[in-house]
Amino acid sequence: MDNILVTKEVTKRFGEHIALNKVSLEIPKNSIYGLLGPNGAGKTTLIRIINQITFPDKGEVFFDGEPLKPRHISLIGYLPEERGLYKGMKVGEQALYLAQLKGMHKAEAKQRLKYWFDRLDIGDWWNKKVQELSKGMAQKIQFIVTVLHEPKLLIFDEPFSGFDPINANIIKDEILQLKENGTSIIFSTHRMESVEELCEYIALIHQSEKILDGKLSDIKKAYKNNIFKVGLQANNVNELLGVISDKFNIIGPMIDPLENQLDFKIQIPEDESGEFLAYLAQQANIHQFTEIIPSANEIFIRTIHNKDANE
Repeated sequence: MDNILVTKEVTKRFGEHIALNKVSLEIPKNSIYGLLGPNGAGKTTLIRIINQITFPDKGEVFFDGEPLKPRHISLIGYLPEERGLYKGMKVGEQALYLAQLKGMHKAEAKQRLKYWFDRLDIGDWWNKKVQELSKGMAQKIQFIVTVLHEPKLLIFDEPFSGFDPINANIIKDEILQLKENGTSIIFSTHRMESVEELCEYIALIHQSEKILDGKLSDIKKAYKNNIFKVGLQANNVNELLGVISDKFNIIGPMIDPLENQLDFKIQIPEDESGEFLAYLAQQANIHQFTEIIPSANEIFIRTIHNKDANE
């Protein structure tokens, strides 16, 4: 697969502390790649290396098939978790200044800024000072400045911090549109619901090491336990439950004898689910039969717990 960014055994120390230990990643082009991990795992150090703010002690980084060089900085947009706008400057003046630092000509920068200010419905903010804006309003300005020069790779570190749900959804839609337009995106967050909505690929870093990576849908399949949620109605629910429990592992049955209703979770060997469903269809009216796939949050917690337990 064609990758926008590859790291090969990247290692970084700060004194005696190992911030990254032989971290290798492959980030596909035109994808949203979730970079996950607890606080202090090494995510920010890796992002700083990609942005050439700091450099690895060992290992290599490749950008679009070439060794990472200073000239690649103009092809990367970075929205850090800690924002850095000058509070005393006017919004438009500052956005124009930051765009020119990205190498854009003033006239082009003005044109693109007008497009984005109109798109996000903030045209009347141009002459306001940053200190007059709420945190969420300032976040919109930072987002615009990050994407304005249309980089090949965007790195978002907690991009929804400070946003109310409505504006968070607006920015989420913009991120998805950028991906549709061909931009590759690294997305670092603690919000697992955002990972579910946005990311196609993930990597989990813990205690300076990569402990999990790959396509999110494949990882979910690998972590599933063949557990199904079943809901049915039958005249003989108690008898039926007894027959089922003799053969399979039932998890948490709930019976309402007035309605002859039975809702439970059950663990079934993968090659027996079809046979089990056919049996149930003969015995009851089935209104639910759904395989439970673990969430990104469950995988995150389980993987880190297993890693810690084995050390």
